[in-house]
This record gives sequence, structure tokens and C-alpha cells, in this order.
Amino acid sequence: MQERFLEGRTALVTGSVQGIGLAIGTALASAGARLAVHGLATPEQSDAAVHTMRKAGAPDARFFEADMRSPAAISAMMDAVADWGGPDILVNNAGIQQTASLAGVTQQVWDDILAVDLSAAFHTMRRALPAMKAQGYGRVINIASVHGLVASVNKAPYVAAKFGLVGLTRVAALEYASAGSRDSGGVTVNCICPGWTETTIIEPQIVARAAEFGGNREPSRGETADRSDVAARGNRCGGIVARKPHRS
Repeated sequence: MQERFLEGRTALVTGSVQGIGLAIGTALASAGARLAVHGLATPEQSDAAVHTMRKAGAPDARFFEADMRSPAAISAMMDAVADWGGPDILVNNAGIQQTASLAGVTQQVWDDILAVDLSAAFHTMRRALPAMKAQGYGRVINIASVHGLVASVNKAPYVAAKFGLVGLTRVAALEYASAGSRDSGGVTVNCICPGWTETTIIEPQIVARAAEFGGNREPSRGETADRSDVAARGNRCGGIVARKPHRS
């Protein structure tokens, strides 16, 4: 596969100011894509993420802000990205998690986790996929979790959302399977289900487990993945039949 196989493409990666999203964005940037960076971040954090993308090789990078709990905010972000050229590649990575027993989960926690981890992907895909179909090319990559395949205690909202995201991905993949052609590249929708990965979202759980079992904080490569491992898989999904855009 060519090193700069995404030149001329634009990628929107939600939750890309840190963790897995930042790693995926950097990988796509190194392949030549323009990067629409997103996340809940301070101006310093968003500037740093944009700088990282440009340094990695993105011809351009810009920060787009949106609270992923709000459909209106997501719609405004998608309008802004469309005005910037629109996403040829959409990576739904933004996510939140809070552990609690089923009986202990509050209504607000349930609503927030389902909104960010599931509904937000629906809202971005609903806006992006028709345009991808029209141009005959598009890549959607949803970052789910191993908890989209198997359950775990004290994670009812997160597991429900990730199972839902896997199902949503499968439906979209079927609906858009016939879009485009071999020459244009077609439209694909894929899901990645990482296991434990060294990111901020699971830091409290790692610390709690280390305290519970008397372990130290040093990660074991046999137990957790590095975010770059997930980024490499995302780059492969983004690059399958990555036809360069036609120039008029």
C-alpha cells in the first residue's frame, strides 16, 4: 500500500485530541489525509492536537468542537466539516465510561453514555453516509470495544452502547454495500473492538484493579494494548481500496 494513499481525502475523527483518536488521526495524517480534529479540549489541547496532525503529514488540520451528547451540536459540527470539504473518512471514536452496578447507575449517567457512545455515531453517520454514497467513496470506522461482543459487570450503559454500535455498524455496512464501484472505491463501514488499551478512559479502572489485587501500575503488554495498535487497524480500514479522488 502506498505511503501517502489518502492524499486528497479528508478524515473526521471524533475524540481525537487524546488516546486512540489521536493515534488514529496521526496515522491517517501520515497517509496524507486532511484531518478534522474533534474533542472536549482546552484551546491549548486542541492546538496541540492540530499541530500533531500537521507534523505527522496532514496537508491541513482544523479543530471542530461539539458536545457529542447534543444532536444539535453534532449537526452544527457536521455542517462546518461539510463546508471545509466534507469527510471522506469518518471515525467515530469519542466515548465516555463510568463504572457502577446496574442498580447504581443514575438516569443521567445512562443517558450520557448512550448519547456519546452510540447515538452520536448515528448522528454523524446519518449526515456523512449519503454524501459518501453520492461520490462513490467513503470509509466509516466505528470504535466499539470488546464490550460490544461480551458483557462485563458494572458497565451496563457502556456495554449496551457498544453492543448497539456493533449492530448499527452492521446495518450501515449492508445498506451501503452497493454504493460506488471498484473504480471509485465504494463505501465501507467497519467496526473495531479493542480490548484494554492504555488510555485516559480506563485509567481509574487500572488504578482500582492494581489496588485490589496488589499489583503495580506498570502495564503488561500481555494484558493491555497500545493505542497505536488500534490506530494501525483503523488505518487499514480507512485505506481499503483507497482510490485517489478524481480531478476535474
